[in-house]
Amino acid sequence: MLRRGILKLVHLLALVVCVSAVGDFDWTRNEKTSFYYGTFPTGFLWGVGSSAYQTEGAWNKDGKGMSIWDVFAHKKGKISSNETGDSSCDGYYKFKDDISLMKEMKLNHYRFSISWPRILPSGLKSEHINEKGIKYYNDLIDLLLDNTITPVVTLYHWDLPQVLQEKYGGWQNESMVSYFNDFADLCFERFGNRVKHWITFNNPWSISVEGHETGEHAPGLKLRGTGAYKAAHHIIKAHAKVWHTYDMKWRSKQKGLIGISLTADWGEPVDMSNQRDIEAAERYIHFYLGWFATPLFHGDYPQVMKEYVGRKSGQQGLGASRLPVFSPQEKSYIRGTVDFLGLGHYTTRYVTEKNYPSGFGDSYFADRDLAELVDPQWPDPGSEWLYSVPWGFRRLLNFVKSQYGNPMIYVTENGVSEKMLCTDLCDDWRMQYFREYINEMLKAIKDGVNVKGYTAWSLLDSFEWDEGFSERFGLYFVDFTNKDKPRYPKASVQFYKRIISSNGFPNQREVESWKRKAVETCSSSNQLLAADPLIGHMEMVTEIVVPTVCTLCILLSAVFFMFLLRRRL
Repeated sequence: MLRRGILKLVHLLALVVCVSAVGDFDWTRNEKTSFYYGTFPTGFLWGVGSSAYQTEGAWNKDGKGMSIWDVFAHKKGKISSNETGDSSCDGYYKFKDDISLMKEMKLNHYRFSISWPRILPSGLKSEHINEKGIKYYNDLIDLLLDNTITPVVTLYHWDLPQVLQEKYGGWQNESMVSYFNDFADLCFERFGNRVKHWITFNNPWSISVEGHETGEHAPGLKLRGTGAYKAAHHIIKAHAKVWHTYDMKWRSKQKGLIGISLTADWGEPVDMSNQRDIEAAERYIHFYLGWFATPLFHGDYPQVMKEYVGRKSGQQGLGASRLPVFSPQEKSYIRGTVDFLGLGHYTTRYVTEKNYPSGFGDSYFADRDLAELVDPQWPDPGSEWLYSVPWGFRRLLNFVKSQYGNPMIYVTENGVSEKMLCTDLCDDWRMQYFREYINEMLKAIKDGVNVKGYTAWSLLDSFEWDEGFSERFGLYFVDFTNKDKPRYPKASVQFYKRIISSNGFPNQREVESWKRKAVETCSSSNQLLAADPLIGHMEMVTEIVVPTVCTLCILLSAVFFMFLLRRRL
């Protein structure tokens, strides 16, 4: 979910010289086709997702250690409205209730993350194992299985133990590779007899860029031009080490799968007849998805990254590229360490080439030499960076198929937000988003893409990183002002449930009835929500105060404009 503030203004920078060919992906193919009625393959898996820091709360309870997000969120000015995930959804205490919600939706799987500092407070397996943290995850896993819901476990969803950040510098230090492997090995030992789908890292692009280049996310480092590349290099090595550990020590006993979840927007050339725009869009994908996928599938960074970062580094008078280098032994070690690819996707950008002079300074964004654009016609219901562009999803899935040998894909994140002041549970825009994006995924499967499952983001409204609680991705509305954190189903709950029960979109008449029935169902929840006096006040603010203030602002602007005009005349 979440999360890329640096893209909010969507205008980032560019030039092109040489780019390697991208498999047999056809950039000129028109895939913007009409809605397709049909069903998914038998056995297709449907689920929802969450993460520990975003939902668990209990940040300092039962022996849990501090994470980098605990520290970062407590610093004034880092999070919208200075909010924190200290209690968030209280999922640590309410997981039984949440599993009941999942069971009612008839979900096949639930994706969640294990908090590293909750089970290893100091980050080190050799120092102390917090058995209360182990018990919490054991209870969660067992209850999921009791309700025939498959646990899909993410090992790292951004909450590095703070001790490791302070003592070693976190992901800037290669020692994290071994420490993370020890943590993963403990998880395999304690939970692997029941967990068969493991995700090492969630969205390492965000960890690297927003955590170590722009500083928008924990640990808040601004190491322009170097920090993101260094963190990513160590994360790739850490993933490979965990895969090998599982392969040698646990796979024959537990028979599980190890994957990674990479989040990527699609990049579409502004002008499909312009080769430079095609190369810029191709470069955009390689600097985003390929940065991590290409080493894990093919053993090294994309050639275009090595060329561009290397050339920029030379122009800046550096003796070596700012992009780290894998040794021949490392290339062999990391190649092929993906049993499945987790893919997160939310939106699309138009991309064009644009010269970014080296004198501008070191920057991951400057290295790409491209500019991002959006179509003002695209719907943008919530987050400023998230536009609804369904056809980009199919394009991205087909790109993965052609570039990486059609690997087994699980969609690990896909969803849309709304702003905090919206308390209407009849979330028409989210139903439309799910309808269109899931349909594009179905078209991709018809194209031959090997997609095995889909995870809607997210089960609950939760803490959205630097945006705090101002953006809501949940299928369930959470009243964070109430100490009990009650959950209220949005209309999209019933809509998604009907997609699951039908395993797709059986026919036009039935699908068109789903939204109407979901809206009818949500009206009772709206009445319950409106009965909360504070929520009622929020609705008054939304419906009366905000429009009034906006109107006054427009009138004042008009008066000021007229004043300036008179002075000019």
